[in-house]
Amino acid sequence: MELDSHPSFVARRGPVVVCIADGVGVAAEGPSNAVTEAETPALDQLYSDIHYTELRAHGIAVGLPSDDDMGNSEVGHNALGAGRVFAQGAKLVNLALDNGSLFAGPVWGQVIDRGRSGGTVHFLGLHSDGNVHSHINHLHRMLTEAATNGVARARVHVLLDGRDVGARSALEYLEATETHLMELNSTHGVDYRIASGGGRMTITMDRYGADWPMVKRGYDCHTHGIGRQFSSAADAVETMYGEGDTGDQYLESFVVVDPDGKPLGVMADGDAVVLFNFRGDRAIEISQAYEDPGFSAFDRGNHPEVFFAGMLQYDGDTSVPENYLVEPPAIDRTMAEYLAAEDVTSFAVAETQKFGHVTYFWNGNRSGYIDESLETYVQIESDNVEFNKTPAMKAAEITDATVELMRSGRYRFGRLNLANGDMVGHTGDLNATIEAMQVVDRSVAELMAVTKELGGVLIFTADHGNADVMYKETEAGRAPVTSHTLNAVPFAIYDPGYNGEYRLDPPDGAGLANVAATVLNLLGFEAPADYEPSLLTF
Repeated sequence: MELDSHPSFVARRGPVVVCIADGVGVAAEGPSNAVTEAETPALDQLYSDIHYTELRAHGIAVGLPSDDDMGNSEVGHNALGAGRVFAQGAKLVNLALDNGSLFAGPVWGQVIDRGRSGGTVHFLGLHSDGNVHSHINHLHRMLTEAATNGVARARVHVLLDGRDVGARSALEYLEATETHLMELNSTHGVDYRIASGGGRMTITMDRYGADWPMVKRGYDCHTHGIGRQFSSAADAVETMYGEGDTGDQYLESFVVVDPDGKPLGVMADGDAVVLFNFRGDRAIEISQAYEDPGFSAFDRGNHPEVFFAGMLQYDGDTSVPENYLVEPPAIDRTMAEYLAAEDVTSFAVAETQKFGHVTYFWNGNRSGYIDESLETYVQIESDNVEFNKTPAMKAAEITDATVELMRSGRYRFGRLNLANGDMVGHTGDLNATIEAMQVVDRSVAELMAVTKELGGVLIFTADHGNADVMYKETEAGRAPVTSHTLNAVPFAIYDPGYNGEYRLDPPDGAGLANVAATVLNLLGFEAPADYEPSLLTF
């Protein structure tokens, strides 16, 4: 892997640093837009410069099925690091369902064999049509196929969303699945029921080892039937709604029981478990809990012998899970690989919540270093709290670490993620998200000052929107919006040494995948021929 030197541009003496402000989209000014409601003098300066444009960060521009699909941090960082657009989770699953390859593979065959041999098939996943981690249609199609293929007993374990969809939308999804299950039970004479559940930010869906007790709560609920008992999932949600104003994502774990108080979905030896999430970050830990024979993160109690399968393989380097239904995208020749081949030193900095995004996802779903002699990865431990309570998160610490790395003189390239706009935005708390944006702005101002001091280049962008739309007006009043958005994201170059060597000239439909070639140019290289074109004309 070799890069040619750029024919007309010599890199600046200082480092090129990419700052990804997670969840900071571009939307019209207004009281719902935490980005524009915040006092952000540094961002205002960048946005008014000649080296500012906006990039597509959702839909087909990042490999998702359609432009109705919101972008997310994983596909966004894949595109930023790979320089090309690869078919991503939902699109891959849709293709595998439509062409039948998902059901023709040996893993699905083993799931069906368990169900035909007297075992229960359990389907576990995020229960919505948000299309970021999962899609309810995928669940329904697998349930139908299982019933058609002779699986007599299935149980569904639902993780309530309220984050990629409406904050209190769980009941509509539960109604859709209950209707589907009743039709299957009637048509095929099977026993298919919803067995357990809880909010996605309360049980099961932790990531990066930030909160293993959260995973244990989910494991115990789904596996052993431990949780508040209700007659149905809808009864659980309605009851907890009546107990407070918490959104779906924070509802506690629950178990559906029969009239005698016996949980409907306790797992047993000989069962199969299908995790129908297709996105990897929040699926890895629960996968390990089910399939790792040496698992030690928490006590699993009487761990049943089950056949576990993921929708995709969530971590290819560590083979988690071992069994999966759909092949993940094969992302090769990332920007980081090219830079390592050219002996370019680099760093990546983020807090726990987004550390995998600037490493694993940026590197094309590859764990660990590409070349540890050239790279430094710094993870700042996230606080284990609801992020609207600490909207500053770890931005200051991330900025301090980045500044130290920049000033060391060792690194030619760096990347960092400021998670505030996304993680605080997901809480639906407008005032906290405005404060979070002001924290981000202070970090950007400091990075700009150090970039000028060192004679480098700072690129500011985002992976998707979120903080740009915090609520919508409905007949019932103001409804919080906790999901990502379909809006474009900012892209700005801060280059204090600029002397007319280039101009910003984005091609039609430019998206996040165009950033890699742009970065390579600013480092003094030509981009590979098959990368999405640079945003610059020299």
